Amino acid sequence: MKKKVAIGIDVGGTNTAFGIFDREGNSLSEGSIQTKEFDEVEVFLAALVEKISLALQRLNGTVEVEGVGVGAPMGNIINGTIENAVNLPWSGVIPLVELLSKYYDSPVIVTNDANAAAVGEMIYGGAKGMKNFIVITLGTGLGSGIVADGKLLIGAAGMAGEIGHTMIRPGASNRECACGRRGCLETYVSVTGIKRTFFKILADSIADSELRDVTFNELTGKMIYQAAKKGDVIAKQAFDHTGEMLGFKLADVVASFNPEAIFLFGGLSLAKEFIFEPTKKALEDNLMEHYKGKVSLLPSKINSQKAAIVGASALVWNHKENGS
Repeated sequence: MKKKVAIGIDVGGTNTAFGIFDREGNSLSEGSIQTKEFDEVEVFLAALVEKISLALQRLNGTVEVEGVGVGAPMGNIINGTIENAVNLPWSGVIPLVELLSKYYDSPVIVTNDANAAAVGEMIYGGAKGMKNFIVITLGTGLGSGIVADGKLLIGAAGMAGEIGHTMIRPGASNRECACGRRGCLETYVSVTGIKRTFFKILADSIADSELRDVTFNELTGKMIYQAAKKGDVIAKQAFDHTGEMLGFKLADVVASFNPEAIFLFGGLSLAKEFIFEPTKKALEDNLMEHYKGKVSLLPSKINSQKAAIVGASALVWNHKENGS
């Protein structure tokens, strides 16, 4: 009897990764191609499918593909499209499901990476058995996937859950966001956001910092974390401020969605207590009394190195079980 598997694909601006996973999330094969090498999406998909086909062939006919899940920037699960993603080589609206369905008889599902992470957490990770939870992805920007009553919240146009683009500090004098507005949460809470915070604190302080001579483009979230671990005052203040902003906003999110748990995932979440402790304190300090002590703030239990493709593959199992 053939093992049922799902193909997970993570489309990134530089590389596109894929994996073949069984229902328990075990990887049977993985690979990648360079996204940026392809000027035409049809040529890109043909090359990607060829690599996946070779990986399937190496499994010697022992598996049966149940579907293909794709996580992509600006992926719209309702329309089956990637819509105006600024960091991909192809502009406009890309009918990804339509194009990939030419190669596969089984279902093809596409959504954004945060939604894929939420489904992955529900199928394989720490949210197993939960009906109401939120995954916050802390990478270059801030993404969020919301599961309410056991269903992924997708909205009327497939764009629900953009917590990163809710206002934390509205006004013309506040931080400019890539979305065109000012004061969005992700301008403060993200890898890019903590870099901006770090340099603002650095400019206003005369305290020593091992990162004082590092340029903005050279600086990484990991460098700030490593400095904080060594006791760097500026780095620790940057994490404290970032956590405070996140916790403050999550208190509003709890009032809106009443989740059982909130999972932090992605680059900044790897800073452990430096991000979790100030976030949890600010969350509890700002919650309505009814919610205090009732919402868990947890790290993701998905393997961070494979999370994008694992989460994408989980879309297939979720579709089969829930039709969404």
